[in-house]
Amino acid sequence: MRLVIARCSVDYAGRLTAHLPSAPRLILVKADGSVSVHADDRAYKPLNWMSPPCSVKEATSDGGAVWTVENKGGEKLIITMEEILHDSSHELGVDPGLIKDGVEAHLQELLADRMETLGDGWSLIRREYPTAIGPVDILGRDADGTTIAIEIKRRGEIDGVEQLTRYLELLNRDPRLAPVKGVFAAQEIKPQARVLATDRDIACVTLDYNALRGIDDDKLRLF
Repeated sequence: MRLVIARCSVDYAGRLTAHLPSAPRLILVKADGSVSVHADDRAYKPLNWMSPPCSVKEATSDGGAVWTVENKGGEKLIITMEEILHDSSHELGVDPGLIKDGVEAHLQELLADRMETLGDGWSLIRREYPTAIGPVDILGRDADGTTIAIEIKRRGEIDGVEQLTRYLELLNRDPRLAPVKGVFAAQEIKPQARVLATDRDIACVTLDYNALRGIDDDKLRLF
């Protein structure tokens, strides 16, 4: 990972145009090829970013260093650095992945063992399906043979939908799996997360923990 803190402006050119005026910002270039620009007041969400695969070209001008980040679709993120305050690279190695709490891990195990609760003819391909950006909770197939990526949370919020979106973008590049559809499953799904999921054509499933354990007859609700 390369970590740069710089006073910079950022311009995006692609499906639309956007401009970030000059200010001190954190720029991250990760091993997966992604580039993201962060402020100090937005928690984990970047101000702008470019998902992999993309290329980074560095040049110099009278005003300082200029990075041009371009993806395969021709979209560009142009970062003009007036002053570099910090520039370092760090080898983080292979991440062991997220260790889920007991309830979330148990939900994954139960649903993987009872894929038919999502629909007749649904089947499991693999739990914790590995990708370059982390494991997908469950990879399965529906009755039509379509590949389904399932992300499981105890509480479904917007960041979970964003996580599943990144998985889907990556999985759909694999011709052996594509097309891949998404299912966002949680014991509780926040309204904002449901709206975002619907907008991205991701199905939402409300899981009933007791029903999955066979304690009652109501299993889950698919919206």
